[in-house]
Amino acid sequence: MASFSSLFLSFFVCVLLCLFGSQATEARKINPISHLVSKELFDSIFIHKDNDACPAKGFYTYDSFIQATRCFPKFGNIGSLITRKREVAAFLAQISHETTGGWPTAPDGPYAWGLCFKEEVSPQSNYCDSTNTQWPCVPGKSYKGRGPIQLSWNYNYGPAGKALGFDGLNKPETVSNNSLIAFKTGLWFWMTVQKPKPSCHDVMVGKYVPTEADLAANRTAGYGLVTNIINGGLECGIAGDGRVNDRIGYFQRYAKLFNVDTGPNLDCENQKSF
Repeated sequence: MASFSSLFLSFFVCVLLCLFGSQATEARKINPISHLVSKELFDSIFIHKDNDACPAKGFYTYDSFIQATRCFPKFGNIGSLITRKREVAAFLAQISHETTGGWPTAPDGPYAWGLCFKEEVSPQSNYCDSTNTQWPCVPGKSYKGRGPIQLSWNYNYGPAGKALGFDGLNKPETVSNNSLIAFKTGLWFWMTVQKPKPSCHDVMVGKYVPTEADLAANRTAGYGLVTNIINGGLECGIAGDGRVNDRIGYFQRYAKLFNVDTGPNLDCENQKSF
């Protein structure tokens, strides 16, 4: 388990990024995401996130999202305006699927109900990988899906907590109790390389360089590869998987709102998982 000093150092580094990270990017913006995603656009994307039917009502605020992005100055800030918009749209689409409260005949359509949940309902286990000794599970704690990306498993909670300054192993529930940390965990997962997987960020901004294994597995760049990174073991390599189609539906809706195209390779039907 990480020491208090290492956790504090990681938290301090994140705070420095929040305060000064945007100054290290091009001078075109103090906070690039607030220029790409206004409060009005955010509200038009997440029409029903504060509906009474959503357990996460009032949790996922615009201010928390914008503040969280300050710790990740490269998010939505690499490449052309189209590339930057497409990355943000892709991120918001993926977290929308992970937290969806939509259904086929839902008001405003099935893709207007993102960010409806802040933690997994009826988890099948406590998501403890007992073989992982680097990030050992704490007895009695559940590492079920929480937050916008539905962070899961001890081997994700541990390093996310270390990077972001909270005790992910002892207090995983922090992710569903703190809106800012919740968004940070989603962005942490999006931006972090976890070999052999590339980061979702690198894929969406064109920095993904496939290995021989990737080429053999047909892991081509595009939104489908992002889905593979997030949940490929359960969703990829399957013809017409409904979960994959839901992710795509959200992305297509959001891309239109951002006035960009989605790019190629939207699904991972012909990809092998990592």
